[in-house]
Amino acid sequence: MAAIIIFLVLHWYLSLFGQTFYLHRYSAHKMFTMNKFWEKFWYIYTWVTQGTSYLNARAYAILHRMHHAYSDTEKDPHTPHFFKEVFTMMWHTKKVYHGVLKGTMPVEPKFDKNFPVYPIIDKIADSWITRIFFALVYVTFYYFFATEWWMFLFLPIHFLIGPIQGAVVNWAGHRYGYRNFPQEKDHSKNTLIIDFLMLGELFQNNHHHAGARPNFAAKWWEIDPCYPIIKIFHWIGIIKLVPIKAKN
Repeated sequence: MAAIIIFLVLHWYLSLFGQTFYLHRYSAHKMFTMNKFWEKFWYIYTWVTQGTSYLNARAYAILHRMHHAYSDTEKDPHTPHFFKEVFTMMWHTKKVYHGVLKGTMPVEPKFDKNFPVYPIIDKIADSWITRIFFALVYVTFYYFFATEWWMFLFLPIHFLIGPIQGAVVNWAGHRYGYRNFPQEKDHSKNTLIIDFLMLGELFQNNHHHAGARPNFAAKWWEIDPCYPIIKIFHWIGIIKLVPIKAKN
């Protein structure tokens, strides 16, 4: 049992770090810069840790920029306020994501720029062969280490880990919690004061107030676990933090 829990926790946080550090704070917001070596390294890291649920950096960045521009309106690709439950919200987000990815949905030019693009990696990562390979890796691990039948019920989390993490953030972060900045016109909330679950992503009200700020915590008693890692990466030269000049 211990092996399964460790595997699940590691997969959750390793993939979540790729989403919050690379896809969100770098690809969508450009809160810091990095050279091409590290850009490609983290691109591949995000692919490997997301596995079957790999999210394309360009599509992710565009959807997230739309989310900020049209937060909690009908043009927001993943607001929870037009859906009765989380699954219909996820399905709507999936349709918008694939529309952007496949080029069937028009994208405003202001959103469609300044993000990492590696077509060869995307082609490999987004193929069904690759996704099935990762699924088999997860199933094989469970086959050898699961000691009870109910442990196999965790497998869907591995298969859909990227979208599940996004759904947790957007559903909980725009429904449940408190607001440090009530002047924000959307429904963004801060769900946890120490965001151990989503590495800072549940400080949605703070983030919507200051979208360019790499530390999603705003009060002294709030903790964004990802921010100290970002500071360390800055100090050792992996990234370079960008001075904050604007709200978003």
